[in-house]
Amino acid sequence: MGTALITGATAGLGLEFAWQLATARHDLVLVARDTERLERLAGQLHAAAGVQVEVLGADLSDRDDVKRVAARLAATERPVGLLVNNAGFAVRQRFVGGDLAREEAAFDVMVRAVMVLSHAAAAQMTTRGRGAILNVASVAALMASGTYSAHKAWVRSFTEGLAVELDGTGVTATVLCPGFVHTEFHERAALDMTALPEIAWLHADDVVAAALADVRRGAVISTPSVRYRVASGVLRTLPRSVVRALGSHRAAARAR
Repeated sequence: MGTALITGATAGLGLEFAWQLATARHDLVLVARDTERLERLAGQLHAAAGVQVEVLGADLSDRDDVKRVAARLAATERPVGLLVNNAGFAVRQRFVGGDLAREEAAFDVMVRAVMVLSHAAAAQMTTRGRGAILNVASVAALMASGTYSAHKAWVRSFTEGLAVELDGTGVTATVLCPGFVHTEFHERAALDMTALPEIAWLHADDVVAAALADVRRGAVISTPSVRYRVASGVLRTLPRSVVRALGSHRAAARAR
């Protein structure tokens, strides 16, 4: 069955990963900032699925906390067989004139922590000759929507490079690139998404199920739903000037 470590486990896709992996009889290590919420979730998962659940309260913008999580990934006792780098948040500001500390925190959570934790997991997994790393990016990686797009573009490119390096080791790397998903993400960022048509939205359970299926078959890029695979293909073929214009339009719409 194995053990899975999930960052950002108390909300959104992270919460759905926790439930689906617990249902599949994986023991879990849950990572998030809110320890009380983690403990409550751990109790619910253990009661419902009978799996063992460890809790690691950690702020992934804090380097010492990231080191603690990396140490758990490096452990050979009860080794982690699946790392899900899911933690992230919307910066919700323009870069120019914005709060630089918030930008640095977002970078640390969505870029630096992904790198450090993937490094720790890959070393432990390749020694054992098995394991999987799943990094959550976004279709936004193909767009030009501020630093969030930049962070997710790094995650996508990094994971592809990691997959090449891991080839033949028994360890895989997959990057999940969903579109808009019904979760707490937008509400917690105070983003008004009411104008977005329902057809643009995905459901968290479908996204997670598709991602885990892609991990099992060793896929490098996981883009749930036909419509977002088509959208991704279009974004890759459009001239970058058009992609930048779309990003400018989105930024103007958010400012209104």
